Amino acid sequence: MRAVTAAEMRELDRQAIEEYGIPGLVLMENAGRSVVQEALEMLGQARGRQVTVFIGKGNNGGDGLVAARHLHNLGAEVKVLSLAPLEEISGDAAVNLAIWQRMGQRVYYAGREEDLNAVRLFLVKTDLIIDAIYGTGFQGKVRESVSKIFDVINASGKPVLAVDIPSGLHADTGQVGGNCVQATRTVTFALPKLGLLVEPGAGLCGELKVADISIPAVLLDNEQLKRHLLDAAMVASWLPVRRSTDHKGDFGHVLVVAGAAGYSGAAVLCALAAARAGAGLVTLAVPASLQPVVSTMAPEIMTLALPQTDRQTISTEAWPVIKKMLERCQVLALGPGLTTHPETVDMVRELLPQIGVPVVLDADGLNALVGRTAIFRQLKAPLVITPHPGEMARLLGVAPAEVQEKRLALAEETAARWRLTLVLKGARTLVACPDGTLYINPTGNPGMASGGSGDVLTGVIAGLLAQGLTAGEAAAAGVYAHGLAGDLAAGEKGPQGMLAGDILHYLPRAWQVIKQAGLLAG
Repeated sequence: MRAVTAAEMRELDRQAIEEYGIPGLVLMENAGRSVVQEALEMLGQARGRQVTVFIGKGNNGGDGLVAARHLHNLGAEVKVLSLAPLEEISGDAAVNLAIWQRMGQRVYYAGREEDLNAVRLFLVKTDLIIDAIYGTGFQGKVRESVSKIFDVINASGKPVLAVDIPSGLHADTGQVGGNCVQATRTVTFALPKLGLLVEPGAGLCGELKVADISIPAVLLDNEQLKRHLLDAAMVASWLPVRRSTDHKGDFGHVLVVAGAAGYSGAAVLCALAAARAGAGLVTLAVPASLQPVVSTMAPEIMTLALPQTDRQTISTEAWPVIKKMLERCQVLALGPGLTTHPETVDMVRELLPQIGVPVVLDADGLNALVGRTAIFRQLKAPLVITPHPGEMARLLGVAPAEVQEKRLALAEETAARWRLTLVLKGARTLVACPDGTLYINPTGNPGMASGGSGDVLTGVIAGLLAQGLTAGEAAAAGVYAHGLAGDLAAGEKGPQGMLAGDILHYLPRAWQVIKQAGLLAG
């Protein structure tokens, strides 16, 4: 499913109204009715229930007024509270205000600080709060009097249904403008807004529902809308079909260059994950003294001994061995457990510009390029990098907090500038491609915050690349399947104490779920 900025959504609305002739009032009516549908699910029934609708002066408030009308007609006791003076309500919202008033219904003004106690009283017996105050056009910070209303709503303990977006949330970034309504459920219209899909917005919107308000499908599936929320059917469409005549040579050969003394586990997890992703062959290249160890840890994986330093890390002398091996492989995974030994760092820096196959670079492979990011632009083949926020901060020379605050913008800008596919890990992992395509991943859970989880992801992406997926497809499919495997593991084991090996164990089941979704979608 595509995801949009506030400006892109406004353009879709404009095209629906001006080019297809769908009146704005029709779109507003459809939006309001979709709010009613969600409200009825939350209430069970309308008759005898009490609903408080908070509105602002814009179209979001108009959607709330439509919902108020229909809920009233269905037998609910509805109170409408406006945080804007009624004379400021204009356009299609004013039409619906007039309808509400002609029905003999009142709108209470609650935009002053002295109205707080009255608002608290309204909410005492309320069964559902509908938040239709600010829409996707909100920018900046909420004013203090409105912020206090938000506090009252959030402290009420009542379920909250947000209209299009929780008020106070920035639609493009998911950041909060000083204060924000905490929704139990959000019904957004036509397509999800970016701010609802990334943290902290994803956590503030509660359960997210996307409602059809009759915008023509041809507009919603416009190729110029390059941001996507990943789902299983999309991932399934990228996976290769396995025919009865296929053999291991048809699914690619991955070379994993990883490991050092004390870090053999990272190397093995990465190699096994590439195999679990479907690669036909996987060779794990490690410092020579580690080869006997990793051979016993992963019998399904071929191993290769590399020249090593006195600290049992990969030395610069390993380059000719790696180069020769790459003549037989389709993908290189580089980085897990390498360490930042100076000679190993030099090996990474010398190796990368000379590689002619797609590369997945992670962990110490990324650390080796801090201050040397110009190397990214020297690569001849597709590159996928998979930093967590701390690694991303080191690469960019900024504070980790800045990475978290500007995840979307930094991911897109960096992928374009460095001409690579960027996987920015974390809650709602982002996959940014150099052509501007962005994927947002909804799978995964806090139980995956465990050592080795990133090594598994690197292997999964490499295994998919080996099977012929593009860099963007492999990265997006990899993060989705990796997160889904983590969700399946957490569902059976619980998130506490989950290990990276659990993600590895549940990967085959994750692929089954994904392929089943593809069959249903087809």
